[in-house]
Amino acid sequence: MSSGKGGPRWTQTWLGGAPSAGVDLGKPGERLNLPESGSGAVAPYGRRVVALFIDWGLSMLVASLLARSFGWNPAERSMWTLIIFALQTWVLTAFIGVTIGKRICGVRVARLDGRPVGLGWALARTLLLVLVVPALLWDRDYRGLHDRASNTVVVTL
Repeated sequence: MSSGKGGPRWTQTWLGGAPSAGVDLGKPGERLNLPESGSGAVAPYGRRVVALFIDWGLSMLVASLLARSFGWNPAERSMWTLIIFALQTWVLTAFIGVTIGKRICGVRVARLDGRPVGLGWALARTLLLVLVVPALLWDRDYRGLHDRASNTVVVTL
C-alpha cells in the first residue's frame, strides 16, 4: 500500500519501526564487535529470562528455609527473597560474571572492555535490575539500561 507517489505511506514507516523506514539496525552485538553466533555472541532473550527465573526461584527457596527458622511472615519472606536475589546477583556477577541461573542457561555478564565486572559495576547493575523497569528497556544489542549503565553485555558461554 503506497501513497501514490512511489513510496510507502508515512504511517507504514512509523508503525513498522526502523526496518520499514529503510533503516538497517544490523545484527545484535554487531556494533559491539561481538560474534553473530557461538561463544561470546549476545545471549538470546529466552536464556536470560529462564536464568532470571532460576535465580529468583533459588532466592525464594533460601528465603523460605530461613523464614521457617526465624518465623518470618509472608511480607518479610518476600523482602528477604529480594535481598537474597540482589546479594547473590551482585556477588556472583562481580567475581565470576555468572549467577547460578546464568551458568545453567549458558550465559554470562561481560564488560565491553574485557575486564572483570567488579564489585562497583556489579552493584550498579544489580540495583538497576531490582528496580525492574531499567531491565525492561532494551536496545538493539539486547542490552537493558542496567547493562548500559554498567558497560556490560550478556553473552553466551
